[in-house]
Amino acid sequence: MPAFDYSALDLDGRPCSGRLDASSADAARSRLLQRRLHPLSVAPAGRSEPATQRRLFDRFDTKALTLFTRQLATLVATSPLEEALRVIGQQAEKASTRSVVMATHAAVLEGFRLSDAMARQGRAFPALYRAMVAAGEGAGALPDILERLAELLEREQQLRGRLLAALVYPAVLAATALAVVIALMTFVVPKVVDQFDSMGRTLPALTRAVIATSDLMTHWGPALLVLGVALGVALRFALARPGFRLRFDEGMLRLPLLGRLLRDLHAARMARTLAIMVGSGLPVMEGLSVTAQTVRNAALREATVSMATSIREGGSLSSAMKRAGVFPPTLLYMASSGENSGRVGPMLERAADYLEREFNTFTSTAMSLLEPAIIVALGGIVAVIVLSILLPILQFNTLALG
Repeated sequence: MPAFDYSALDLDGRPCSGRLDASSADAARSRLLQRRLHPLSVAPAGRSEPATQRRLFDRFDTKALTLFTRQLATLVATSPLEEALRVIGQQAEKASTRSVVMATHAAVLEGFRLSDAMARQGRAFPALYRAMVAAGEGAGALPDILERLAELLEREQQLRGRLLAALVYPAVLAATALAVVIALMTFVVPKVVDQFDSMGRTLPALTRAVIATSDLMTHWGPALLVLGVALGVALRFALARPGFRLRFDEGMLRLPLLGRLLRDLHAARMARTLAIMVGSGLPVMEGLSVTAQTVRNAALREATVSMATSIREGGSLSSAMKRAGVFPPTLLYMASSGENSGRVGPMLERAADYLEREFNTFTSTAMSLLEPAIIVALGGIVAVIVLSILLPILQFNTLALG
């Protein structure tokens, strides 16, 4: 059956738009009138439009989703859901955001629940987000769940912002250091080597090593760059294989610092998500199953799925976490305490707060140590290059004086 895109006005004169299936344009207008919508325009849906829509939905980024959730949580507490969506859509600055919100508004006007309307918008709303909204609708606590979702997204955005801000200076410093070393090895060292070759003397071992490195970078640099790109592409294809991806991610978790960072981040996010879901009346198993879909690390994803299976078989949350073997002791203890006291949600939220503070402290310390480490490394490399140039000069002067 053909699809038609429409724009219309509801009984209060508010604009809405969307897509419906009908045998003809007249049939589409009749269906709109049956829904008490006054059609303004009805046109056949273009074949290429769904792909365009998906591209727009893909640009509904984390920042836009956070702002949308905060606005919706504020407005839905004092006004009907349809009006809140309409106001947010009309005030949206980006065309992609406005398209997503107005399409969601149109689906809600058609009678869909908010979570179902969001599911119709491609990848604009993550599965975990939609599950929380559905839990809020089922429990009759949508304003509360939207408020907690807004807080969760704002925390994640602040965490990401702090991490990026902390990485900017070390990244610029590292790039500058690399550029200086490459310039020295490809422009300065070869000119000095020409002078040494004319002297016909045996050079010190350090000088020969630096010259060999310079020759490698000068003559084989493009080939090495192509090789690096090829290895990166090969790694990407290899990571598409589940078995290799699982082994790779397990290896990442075993790294001394990065492994701890990944585990703590996953534990904090999962604890906060489960706290919201438990507080909204959603079963823990469903919360874990949906959370597992959003975990990128294959080893952590398998651990989360195994937790859901263990709980489904009658185990407790804390015992399932302990059996998974990837969660910090603090989370295990607080989950067990929450189960014993009947306050799983609040204890998980406290655990998430603690883990996020630990993460902030850890990253602040690591970044403060990374900057001087880069400076010392750059100074050491430059010192080796300068020393490799000075040693032959000093050697030749000694022979001349002798």
